[in-house]
Amino acid sequence: MAERMLKFVGTPQAMPGKRAPAERRRDFREIYAEYAREKAAEQAARCSQCGVPFCQVHCPLHNNIPDWLKLTAEGRIDEAYELSSATNNFPEICGRICPQDRLCEGNCVIEKGFDSVTIGSVEKFITDTAWEQGWVKPIQPRRERRESVGIVGAGPAGLAAAEQLRRKGYQVAIYDRYDRVGGLLIYGIPNFKLEKEIVQRREKLLRESKVTFHLECDVGRDVNLSELRQRHDAVLVASGVYKARDIAAPGVGLPGIAPALDYLTASNRHGLGDKVADFDSGALNAKGKHVVVVGGGDTAMDCVRTAVRQGAKSVKCLYRRDRANMPGSQREVKHAEEEGVEFIWLTAPQSFLGKTKVSHVRSVRIHLGMPDASGRQTPQEIANSHVNVEADLVLKALGFDPEDLPALFAAPDLGITGWGTLKIDWRSMMTSLDGVFAAGDIVRGASLVVWAVRDGRDAAERIHSYLTAKAQAALAVAAE
Repeated sequence: MAERMLKFVGTPQAMPGKRAPAERRRDFREIYAEYAREKAAEQAARCSQCGVPFCQVHCPLHNNIPDWLKLTAEGRIDEAYELSSATNNFPEICGRICPQDRLCEGNCVIEKGFDSVTIGSVEKFITDTAWEQGWVKPIQPRRERRESVGIVGAGPAGLAAAEQLRRKGYQVAIYDRYDRVGGLLIYGIPNFKLEKEIVQRREKLLRESKVTFHLECDVGRDVNLSELRQRHDAVLVASGVYKARDIAAPGVGLPGIAPALDYLTASNRHGLGDKVADFDSGALNAKGKHVVVVGGGDTAMDCVRTAVRQGAKSVKCLYRRDRANMPGSQREVKHAEEEGVEFIWLTAPQSFLGKTKVSHVRSVRIHLGMPDASGRQTPQEIANSHVNVEADLVLKALGFDPEDLPALFAAPDLGITGWGTLKIDWRSMMTSLDGVFAAGDIVRGASLVVWAVRDGRDAAERIHSYLTAKAQAALAVAAE
């Protein structure tokens, strides 16, 4: 092994080839090329095989990263895929969209002075190779169980739970309000980060594994939660959080100001070939416009980079903190800057100007004061520092809050927290209703896809324990 690994001293970090900014501004294709097999093995061999793998510790799924890097370096890609997929239902998706610079790669022990191992790119290479070679097969449980589980939400948490439950033989039905499977994976994340075929082939695999989908089925409108509880032996709520946070500022209701997710959904639907009235009319199309995005998270980065590709005249990102304190991926910021996005740090919108539609964002400069209870420095306005930023389209990327699920689901006994998320017993992941579980953003608040996958897997285990205990209790009663 020593001959094959620990090559970080003599072998520099090398990401897959990245297309030039001028080229990638013109389309929505992924910006990175595929690793060649030899290059993937070479980069995997940079792993130091350290005694305490901090990359694994800081991965929400605790992926066996050093082990599948070693297998890749040895050319044993099929075994690397088996190991990678043992802890992650969607390694090719996480390899593309996880903020590795904040998670596994950012905690690589060789990061200081040698640059981290390119974990995400190798993970993507392993699973893409598995798909190409036909190693990814539909699920065939050892035995079929009669119990069924209904899942509300076809996003990453719901899909991960569905796969895990199917492996145990449960009959699984997923209900989703949208017309396609994937949730934010399909409508919220642009193609240059995650091409839609990647999500669609996972859907096809789940359908071939006998998972049933009920699309365009809005729980609360088309079916309520009590009906799902009667129809299934257990229910998992993995509906995500979609209610956009707003800005309390004068002029925020002017035409030309829109929530980020509305804009991204319109762009993704257009890319999928749908007729989108707001896109075709230009209302949610950045072409030829001065675009201002308010926010500093990954959704804001998706918006600015989408606007560039739509042919915006200029794209600016306003964020009230500095670069070091932004929540989004630094790698995404770098991509955006390469593509021509201008970042205006330490700036916040104070009002929106315009007569019949927005024309400018009146902004104010910010000074970061003392840390608050969360440990983050408090933004403070600097007097007489106002600047008007020209804007034909303003996108609000300020995060998401949960909807009022007890009212939406016609389930007043469904307990919620002070933040509006579903209240669960963290040991059982069950809500206040017997047999109703919850996972993903609807429990933890808006978070990363990898955390949703982790929660979905954990929920599947808890549901299995619940149904097993229930079956054993029924047998004990019958035996008396």
